[in-house]
Amino acid sequence: MEKLFVEKSIKVNTPASRVWDVLTKPEFTDQWALEFSGGAELGNVTALEPNKFLRFTVFDVRGEKPPVTEEDGITYELTEQNGETMLRLSQGDFSVMAEGEKYHRLSAEVWDRVLPKVKELAEK
Repeated sequence: MEKLFVEKSIKVNTPASRVWDVLTKPEFTDQWALEFSGGAELGNVTALEPNKFLRFTVFDVRGEKPPVTEEDGITYELTEQNGETMLRLSQGDFSVMAEGEKYHRLSAEVWDRVLPKVKELAEK
């Protein structure tokens, strides 16, 4: 089966360190993570380079934990140039989940709402 990832990006008019803070500090994540419903989640950080790269897994503890590879989970990649940051986001692999196409679509819709909020918070 072909892998199924949500891929999004947004340009943020602020340095990567500020975007990183909005993505990782509770005082900011509490403002945008509410878009994700479901609660009861469990996950692990699988790759980390501060201000540049973060990958982590997230699972609903009420459901089955699908098999994961090194590239699976949610990935934030930040590239800074001239004081501006390109934030790239990847989430998946939804193909390993029951009803994966549905969750892929729903996750894409959520990120379409979340990324502008992240941008707004970072640019304040």
